[in-house]
Amino acid sequence: MRFIFVFLVVAGLSATCFAAEKSSASSSKKPKAPSTATPKPKPKAAPTVDDESEKKPALPSNGESARKAASAPNATVEPSQIDGFDSQPEAVKKLIISALALTKQDLTYTYGSAEPSNGGMDCSGTIYYLLRQMGLNDVPRDASGQYVWARKRGKVFPVVSKKAGGFEFDDMRPGDLMFWTGTYKVDRDPPVTHTMIYLGKEKGRDQPIMVGSSDGRSYDGKSRWGVSVFDFKMPRVTEGEAVSKTDFIGYAHIPGLASGDAAKAAPAAEKDADEPAATPKPKRRASSSSSKSKS
Repeated sequence: MRFIFVFLVVAGLSATCFAAEKSSASSSKKPKAPSTATPKPKPKAAPTVDDESEKKPALPSNGESARKAASAPNATVEPSQIDGFDSQPEAVKKLIISALALTKQDLTYTYGSAEPSNGGMDCSGTIYYLLRQMGLNDVPRDASGQYVWARKRGKVFPVVSKKAGGFEFDDMRPGDLMFWTGTYKVDRDPPVTHTMIYLGKEKGRDQPIMVGSSDGRSYDGKSRWGVSVFDFKMPRVTEGEAVSKTDFIGYAHIPGLASGDAAKAAPAAEKDADEPAATPKPKRRASSSSSKSKS
C-alpha cells in the first residue's frame, strides 16, 4: 500500500511539473505575437508629430506672418514730399492722395484680393480698386488686362533700355501706370505680371517713387511687404545673364484721367470743362458793330 501511495504521489508531482513546464513554455511564446504587432502603433504616433513639425516651417514661407515679419513696415509719404505735386491736375492729385491713404492702413500683400477690407491686396487689385474709386469702372482686374486696356484706350510708352533716366522716361508723369513682366511664371498673353502707379520724385532724396502692392520690393533700402510706397529702380541684370528675368516694359497715361497731354490742355480739370462754353463771348463782342454805329 505504501509503495502504491508513494508511486501515485511521485506520478502526481511529475504530472504537475510537466504541466508547469508546458504552461511556462507556452507563456514564454505568447509575448512573441504581440511583439510583432507592437511596432504598428509607433509609426502611427510618430508621423503625426514629425509631419506637423515638417509642415509648419514650410507654411510661413507662403504665410503672411513670417514674410511680413521679415520685412520693414509699409512705407508712406505725404503729398507735399513729392516734387511738383501741387502743379498736377486735380484728378491726378486725388488719385495720389487716395493711393497714399491705402499705404497707411497696414495692408498686406494678399494674392487675389482687390478689397482693403480683406486686410490686403495684390498689385493689380490695388490698381483696380484705386481706378474704380476714380470712376474708371471699365478697368480690368489683372495686370495683363490693365496693360491691354491702357494700350487700347490711352498712351503707352514702351521702355527697352535697362537703365532709368534715359529719353524713354521723358514722358513719365505722376499718376502713370507702370508695367513689368517676369515677376512670376504666368501663362497669359501679353505676359504682364506686375503693375504700380508712378508718384514722381521724393523731395530730399531725389528718388523716383511709386505706390502699389508688392511682396518684396524696397523703399529706402528696406524690403516692404504690402500696400506701400516703393523706390522705382530698374531690374538688375545678374552677371552671366543677357537680360533680367524681371523686366520693366513701360508706362502709360491712365485712360480717362486728366494727366499727361490732357493735363496741358486742361490744367484745372473739372473747372475747365465749362470754359469752352464761354469762348464765344469774345466773338460776339468783336462782331457787335451795331453798338459802334450807335455811338
